[in-house]
Amino acid sequence: MSLDINGRTEHISYLTRGGISYASAKEIALALGGNYYYNDEAAKIELKFSSYNLKITARNQFFVLINKTDNSQQVFQIPISTLLAKDDVLVPMIYSTKFLSIAHGKEINYDDNKKHIRVTDKSSPVAAGLPTKEAVPAKPIPDKSKEKTPVVVDSKFDVYDMLIDEKTNGTMIRLKSQKTLKGYRSSIKNNTLFLFLTGASVDPKVVNIKPTGLVKKIIRKSVAGNIQLEFDLKDGFASHETFQDIESNDILISIQNKMFETPAVDFASKKEEWKFDVVVIDAGHGGKDPGAIGVTGVREKDVNLGIALKLGKLIEQKLSDVKVVYTRNDDTFVELYKRGKIANEAKGKLFISIHCNALKKKPSDARGFEVYLLRPGRTKEAIQIAEFENSVIHFEDNPDRYQALTDENFILVSMAHSSYMRYSEKFSDILNQTWTKHTKIPSRGIKQAGFYVLVGASMPSVLVETGFLTNREDEAYLKSSNGQQDIANAILNSIITYKDYYDKTFEETSN
Repeated sequence: MSLDINGRTEHISYLTRGGISYASAKEIALALGGNYYYNDEAAKIELKFSSYNLKITARNQFFVLINKTDNSQQVFQIPISTLLAKDDVLVPMIYSTKFLSIAHGKEINYDDNKKHIRVTDKSSPVAAGLPTKEAVPAKPIPDKSKEKTPVVVDSKFDVYDMLIDEKTNGTMIRLKSQKTLKGYRSSIKNNTLFLFLTGASVDPKVVNIKPTGLVKKIIRKSVAGNIQLEFDLKDGFASHETFQDIESNDILISIQNKMFETPAVDFASKKEEWKFDVVVIDAGHGGKDPGAIGVTGVREKDVNLGIALKLGKLIEQKLSDVKVVYTRNDDTFVELYKRGKIANEAKGKLFISIHCNALKKKPSDARGFEVYLLRPGRTKEAIQIAEFENSVIHFEDNPDRYQALTDENFILVSMAHSSYMRYSEKFSDILNQTWTKHTKIPSRGIKQAGFYVLVGASMPSVLVETGFLTNREDEAYLKSSNGQQDIANAILNSIITYKDYYDKTFEETSN
């Protein structure tokens, strides 16, 4: 990230997580000609300028602006929390420029597309003139104009090139492939990452690339007739993830820095905070967004709301110690980013987004239930479903706030959700097993894709496609009161089983 001030350009460290760029607070302070004090124990940083100081706490949504003339303070809230880095706090730039402008004394503008900060000659607005309304969070949007076309490569090898890119929070390795590689797996042992490729040819020259980031050395071996790539890693790595980009066929490997690991939680001291006491039910679509339209004209938004309200009523009856929070409880349009915000403000312990599936062809033979996790889509079908659900942003006043969930930045989103994924997977598994016992719709299993509505929910979360409105049998069942009640019962019983698992796991961890 670059910062222009007084005719010079400074470079600021940053990372992108969930489509939002976070910049180093201490580097910004120095680049602006100020200073800073960092309190390691409190994970707080105070940016010091001539007229104001700005206090920022890691993993917190509040900025404290201190007027050095009279020592008065003003507290401002941003929609998302800052991040903790080693001896630093990372601030979301799209929400921080107003407060930085006041503290510094000059107007500061930020261009997220160019990752560029510009300090103007204009005086900043006074603190009292700042709007108190929260800014609008940014989330991803697919850019159809940038869709990739197949690349023609003059190589006899399946894997013909390798790229290694150092990120602020880790290292990304991209193996360029001409075809879908069905047999690949990876593991780490003794500071070496092993990538096993079955039935694929690899250009020997790919290992000649200059190592960077967490990668020290690359070795190519032939093991039992298959290729094995070995990446010697530097100290400081925390975890890794490997998957294939189904659009380009490339293999992507992300290696995360330890400094960005999810911190260990002191469960014993935060017992009440981690208690399973809030379930957030998200009825997809609503208001001016009807969602999918069924064979006979049934609107998805109506089915989703019917199931959501029935589920909420059951939870209130059967789980008296669990509060139900709805992202909508009537025919209202709620923007995607606000749904996650509602869930986070309610301190939800489980987020369930309810939807109905559909195909372009009406009627269609495809039917069945699916439950989705927030991860890169593995199949084109899963990606298409996510694209349809995500397309509701075009009903929003400012769809440009969303940025593309590319494979590279998606993996950062996945890392941000890694602490919840174990629980999301567990609930998905329970729901998948429970579903057919209570409903007349068959299960199509557990899948994964990039649903924006799940990105914003900082808790275990799933998206449920209850059935196909473009299938006559599914549609008839989904629009019926009995069918909706059956589905609500299936989800309720899954929540009860999951709560038992959650409570037991929590007790074991806190003891």
